Amino acid sequence: MAKRAVVESVANTGIGKVRSRVQIESVQPKISGGRFPVKRIVEDAVKVEADIFVDGNNELSAVLLYRKEDSEKWSETPMAREENDRWLGEFRVNEIGLWKFTIQAWIDHFKSWQRDFKKRVEAEQDVSVDLLIGLELINKVQKKAAPRDKEKLNKIMEKLNNKRNKAEANNAVLSDELSRIMAKYPDRANAAVYKELMVVVDPKIARFSAWYELFPRSASPLAGKHGTFKDVIARLPYVADMGFNVLYLPPIHPVGNTFRKGKNNSTLPEKGAVGSPWAIGGREGGHYSIHSQLGTLQDFQELIAKAGELGISIALDIAYQCSPDHPYVKEHPEWFRKRPDNTIQYAENPPKKYQDIFPLDFETENWEALWDELKNVITYWIKQGVKIFRIDNPHTKDLSFWEWVLSGIKKENPDVIFLAEAFTRPKLLYRLAKIGFSQSYNYFPWRNTKWELTQFITEITRTEAKEFFRANLWTNTPDILTEYLQIGGANAFKVRFILAATLGANYGIYGPAFELCVDKSVAPKSEEYLDSEKYEIKKWDLDSPVSLKPLITRVNQIRNSSVVLQQDYNLEFFPVDNNNIICYGKHNDDYSEILLMVVNLDPVWAQAGWIELPLGKLGISDQRPYQVHDLLSGDRYLWNGPRNFVRLDPAKQCAHIFRIRRYQRTEKNFDYYL
Repeated sequence: MAKRAVVESVANTGIGKVRSRVQIESVQPKISGGRFPVKRIVEDAVKVEADIFVDGNNELSAVLLYRKEDSEKWSETPMAREENDRWLGEFRVNEIGLWKFTIQAWIDHFKSWQRDFKKRVEAEQDVSVDLLIGLELINKVQKKAAPRDKEKLNKIMEKLNNKRNKAEANNAVLSDELSRIMAKYPDRANAAVYKELMVVVDPKIARFSAWYELFPRSASPLAGKHGTFKDVIARLPYVADMGFNVLYLPPIHPVGNTFRKGKNNSTLPEKGAVGSPWAIGGREGGHYSIHSQLGTLQDFQELIAKAGELGISIALDIAYQCSPDHPYVKEHPEWFRKRPDNTIQYAENPPKKYQDIFPLDFETENWEALWDELKNVITYWIKQGVKIFRIDNPHTKDLSFWEWVLSGIKKENPDVIFLAEAFTRPKLLYRLAKIGFSQSYNYFPWRNTKWELTQFITEITRTEAKEFFRANLWTNTPDILTEYLQIGGANAFKVRFILAATLGANYGIYGPAFELCVDKSVAPKSEEYLDSEKYEIKKWDLDSPVSLKPLITRVNQIRNSSVVLQQDYNLEFFPVDNNNIICYGKHNDDYSEILLMVVNLDPVWAQAGWIELPLGKLGISDQRPYQVHDLLSGDRYLWNGPRNFVRLDPAKQCAHIFRIRRYQRTEKNFDYYL
């Protein structure tokens, strides 16, 4: 791309002289003035819009320029002018990786002349001089045109020079052929170019995923026996049958012995206590090593391969922290913070204490070596076949480190994605997403009322956040058993699951605790599980009659077969005159597929209300009935008009997932529903 006057840069701040009559403003999508890339999925269309205008009354032309970061050649596509000097264009990202785009706009003297010429002809004015001006413009293009276009322009110029046939000359000036040829050879000598913006393009699983969390050490079929990777392989069909495409494993590394925690986070562990997987490191090694009771590296690679055969990706936990027994403690004591008594500071989140964990000190003077080592950890596991990482507590580490390490990893391995486990303040949460995290934990577990859910989901799907923040809606985690789940019984688990799986294209559950509806906390007002799996091996009864496996399986079947549930931008809430019932829909761009979710947020009592739908917007006639097909129960109902009554008794069914089928009439006058 030729060097031009760049808009919104130093060139336009009054420093020096820059000739740029064309103005380009309010470009979207753009994050923090272009500081960070927007996010897209491979094969997405990136829709770009901008205000483009010029002094006076000249016609403009504009193109959208785009390229993959590793390509030197720019591709371009024209932009179209809409109302009030707003211009639109789009390009498709057909490869994973970092892309760049910008806008180039210029005064189009030919289009300006052609427009005015048409007005003069319609006003029956003398256009002889105007024809001479046009000939000059065409002649400039004719000199640089390809042979075939040169020949066509010569013929058009002959018509313009023919003073005996003014009508033929006028028609030639206004012909589509002349417009098309002239547009191929624009004069961009004084074009304005916007600064380059970025798009990071991820694999499709970054937008649409269903995560299942499993502790490998609890995968053994025998009670009390430490599970192995081979046991997890045997568990894969169970996970696949439910329809999950990501299996997330907590840390698989050796667990430290010093200050090892016992049952329920006790500092006085019983004999044989297995400790917390997040207390990483021991005599066997650290972040590059595998807990010996889980198996070998070869076993882990076999797990990745077997999971892949079932359409499941393995997600690995990366927790940048160490047990007191980790090799780093002896080899690099400078990476840890010392207290005045010369002991290493253990992790705390007052009043909680984690004596079995040493946090790394990101303010160490030896920070560059620390950064390099931590990047090497991720790179090592990528080489073993891992493509998805769940990062533990990234909000407690240096943000500049994350920006450096994530950009470097993504440049070398663009198909790798990262989930940020950061339940933190909104601005910090968003910043982590901006600097490179592909998905993010969020506040969904604590959003229970209709108002809370509507406000939260609207923010992340309808504001600027939608361009960089991909929420992964988790129902629960080993650390989070919400009050709603503790007091609502099995129906509360059903409600939260359906909300997570249909409000979000990305969601996750900590199982089997979730499908078995485990709801006992260690203490009143605590969100810690009683007898937490974080500190002991569990034996789960996967065949229990209380299991939610049938519901989970059915909802995932619906998600996997419905494109509209595989994205978030298309969500819309609809009014219901009962605050205990929430109604929302997802649709494709032309509304040919519409799913309508109706959920009773009260896990105890039956609730009823009237739903109001914008039938015109949905392409539904208010003069004909339309069918709603409940994909959960199989029931079908005929509705009429925008307002319809629903009643949900959680003892029977806590939600509907309706597919709306619109009435149609065939040429042979047979009635049917789409």
